[in-house]
Order: sequence, then structure tokens, then C-alpha cells
Amino acid sequence: MGPVEIAVFSFPGSQFNGQIAPALRALVEAETVRVLDLAFVMKADDGSVAWVEIEDAAMHAPEFEGFHDDPIDLLNEEDIMLLAEEVQPGSSAAIIVWEHTWATRLSAAIEGSGGIVVAREYIPEAIVDAAVAAAHNA
Repeated sequence: MGPVEIAVFSFPGSQFNGQIAPALRALVEAETVRVLDLAFVMKADDGSVAWVEIEDAAMHAPEFEGFHDDPIDLLNEEDIMLLAEEVQPGSSAAIIVWEHTWATRLSAAIEGSGGIVVAREYIPEAIVDAAVAAAHNA
């Protein structure tokens, strides 16, 4: 199995526009990622939270119908509520747990060589953008 990641994508003002499902489906079909679990969170202006897990997503977002017929239940209510703390009131979010299937072969080779992951971090997008802009302006 490749590395597994959880990501929370917030949409201020709940501005879902229908582009997420086709883009995510393309990644799945290209075997870049495998969606293991997914939930949608809606946070009201008063801070109350409601959510829908992937199994029920089609009722609320038809573009996700048949998206993933065999989810692995990695998100529970406690996880969702904890992650929802990062979402601003009046906004919504998609919480996606995915396997980086593109890295499966490399992961197996590392493990087969006795290697273990001792650190892994993502560089924030704003820092990468600033570095790329600085490199182009140099």
C-alpha cells in the first residue's frame, strides 16, 4: 500500500462548484490516488457542524454518486468533529483520506530494503509559490 494522507479542503461560504468530483475521479481512474474515505462538513454561522460521509454523499451531491462503492471507514465522528474545528463558520469542507497509489512501488522497494519512514512533511503551498516566484524573478 502507498502512503495514506488525510486532507481537509475548506470552502469559505460553502462555495462548492462541481469541479471537485470530476478532478478527483480523474486521479482515481489514473491510479494516482485511491479514495479510502471521504466526508463533507458544513459549519453554520453559529459554529454548529453537520456532515455527510461518502456512503450518503450522492443524496447531497449527485456528482459523487457511485464514486466509491467500497470505502474503508477510517473517519469516525470524533475525527470529523476535530477536523471541523479548522473550518470557519459559514463554510464547508471536504475531508478526504486517500492512498497515494503512485508511490506504492517505491514504498514497497523502500520497505523491501529495510527502510522506514522517519519523517515526512508537506511544504505549505504559499511557501512553494513564493519560492517559485522568487526563482522566476531572479
